[in-house]
Amino acid sequence: MKQYADANAFELTRSRGGRYASSMPADFFTAIVCGSQEIRVTHLRKMMLDELQRRNYAQNTVRTYISAVEEFAAYFRKRPDQLGPEHIRAYQVHLFRDRKLSPGTVEQRGAALRFFFVKTLRRPYLPDHIPFPKHQRHLPTVLSQDEVARLIDAASNRMHRTILMTLYSTGLRRAELCALKVADIDSDRRVIHVRQGKGGGDRDVLLSPKLLETLREYWRWIKPKTYLFPGMVNNWRADVPINHKVVWVAVKEAAQRAVLPNAFRRIRCDTASQHTCWRPALTFGPFRSSWDTRSLRTRLYIFISRAAICRPSAARLNLSISPSLTR
Repeated sequence: MKQYADANAFELTRSRGGRYASSMPADFFTAIVCGSQEIRVTHLRKMMLDELQRRNYAQNTVRTYISAVEEFAAYFRKRPDQLGPEHIRAYQVHLFRDRKLSPGTVEQRGAALRFFFVKTLRRPYLPDHIPFPKHQRHLPTVLSQDEVARLIDAASNRMHRTILMTLYSTGLRRAELCALKVADIDSDRRVIHVRQGKGGGDRDVLLSPKLLETLREYWRWIKPKTYLFPGMVNNWRADVPINHKVVWVAVKEAAQRAVLPNAFRRIRCDTASQHTCWRPALTFGPFRSSWDTRSLRTRLYIFISRAAICRPSAARLNLSISPSLTR
C-alpha cells in the first residue's frame, strides 16, 4: 500500500481497509459529519466537497465527481493537484483506448476533472485542455403497443403490474417513480405531480383514465399512506420509498417472460414518442430556446400547455391488456 500513499491523499480513510486504504498521517485529515457517522477526509477532498455543496449539486453528482477524481489520481499514483493537462490527455486516451468506455462516460469523467481543476483548484484551464468527446446520435428503438401489452401482462403481481403501467403511461424515471406519494396523484385534473425530478425540477405528467382506474384498484388493495409504492423494512411493509432495485427487477422479470430485451430503456422512449410525436390532439406552448455554451448549439424545449394536459382525451392510453391481476 505504500505506493498508493499519494493517490490516497484524496480518499476517505476506511477503518476496515479497502481498495484505497490510506496511509497519510493523522493530522493531514479533517473530521466531518456525514449523517450520523463521523468520517475523516483529506484537505483536497474537503475543498471539492465544499465547492460542490456551495453550488447545491445533487448527491449522485457529488458521488460521481468524487469517484472520478479518485480514479484519476489512482491511475497515476499521485495526488490529483500534482497532475496537469498532459496527464488529463493521457487519461482520456486510456479511457477510450484501453477501457473502451462510451463517450458519455468519458464526458462525465471530464466534467468531474474540469470541476476539480477549475472550480476547486482555481487553475485557468482552457476548455481544450479537458475536451468533451463527440457523441453519436441514434434514434431509439421503441416498443410497439402490442409489446407493451405483453410486458404489462407478464407482471408477476399487482404491484409490479401497477409499476409497469405507471412507467409506460407517464414516462417517469426510476427514482421519480420510487419517490411518488399518494398526494401527488391529482385525479381531478388528470395529472401526476413529479417533485424534485432530474435536475431538481418539478413537473406534471399525464394521468390516463386507465392508469387512474388501475391506481385506485391498487390503492384499495395495499392502502399506502404516504408513498404510493411503499418499501420494506426488516421484511415488513413500511411507510418508506420502495427500493429502486425493486422497479428494475419488476421490469426485468416481466421482460424475460415476454421475451423483450432492454425493456426498461425502451419503455421511456416509447412513452415520449406516444405523448409528443404521435399525439396530434396535444397543443404545445411557446418554444423557449436555451443557448448551450458547451456544444455551441441552440436547444429547443417544448412545453405542453396545462390546458392540454388536463383534457381527458389527451391522456388516453389505448392498450389491449388483460384485466387486473387478483394477486
